Amino acid sequence: MTVNIDVLCVGQASYDLIFSVNHHPGADEKIVADSLQGCGGGPGANAAVCIARLGLSSAFAGYLGCDLYGDKHVQELIDYGVNTQFIVRGASPAPLSTVLVKSDGKRCLINYKGDTQALSVDALDFRAVSAKVILFDGHEQHLSLPLTEKARQDSIPTVLDAGSVHEGTLALMDRVDYLVCSEKFALQFAGNEHIALSQLAELAPTVVITLGERGLIWRRGNEQGRLSAYPVSAIDTTGAGDAFHGAFAAALALNMDWQSLLRYASAAGALCCMRMGARLGLPSQQEHAELFSRAVLEIEDGYDASEIQNL
Repeated sequence: MTVNIDVLCVGQASYDLIFSVNHHPGADEKIVADSLQGCGGGPGANAAVCIARLGLSSAFAGYLGCDLYGDKHVQELIDYGVNTQFIVRGASPAPLSTVLVKSDGKRCLINYKGDTQALSVDALDFRAVSAKVILFDGHEQHLSLPLTEKARQDSIPTVLDAGSVHEGTLALMDRVDYLVCSEKFALQFAGNEHIALSQLAELAPTVVITLGERGLIWRRGNEQGRLSAYPVSAIDTTGAGDAFHGAFAAALALNMDWQSLLRYASAAGALCCMRMGARLGLPSQQEHAELFSRAVLEIEDGYDASEIQNL
């Protein structure tokens, strides 16, 4: 039976333990957290939840261990309405992240995967999946590479969440239609976001580099531009990129025009910064619609925070 979904998200799922702290500890320093929250995480899994919360259908494909954190995460995805039939369970642990978040929203993170390895190319059968968009986060490259070819043959748009330079993102960045990078990726790749934009545009038809509170820059074909960030008071930036990528893929599935798509994705990323925790900060459809509609009204009133130029 065919599984019809708006966005298939392929990549990493983890479980996050989020500690709120006054400052990040130094060497040999012991500190006490003000609060602790536990929830599912991982770029691909967070994107799938974001898409579901925005009112579209999503599925997550990846690995979770048959342990406490794996069980909790699978149930959480089910509760959010994400299709979980493409999750592989096994004896290796579910990846676990400890996140220390300061009051200014800055964070540091420790990730543990144990002996958990990337899934093999034949771990999942996607022949029954019919998706409008496929989003990759680079953490399951063996599954992802043949999917990019299948998507190209079937004219399905593909998006890569390139959070950092690693084997998976390097393998996929010239295989997708939309290469959406973090500032970290751009600096690792080329040392400068503008140089990275130019170089990456030779590899992918459309490139977007997100710059946090400085907004984003993009290039597609003979056009390039920038978009300012929504002004929000950041509490925790964890997951803002995941929210952006999820909403970006959702907007593609909705066939939005390019400028609306960028604002739609930016609104999700901005709203995620206003709560503690990546998963807990993903906006509801109503919250997102309010901020996105406000931007549309500003444009109609003559204010546009984007700049576009022809090359």
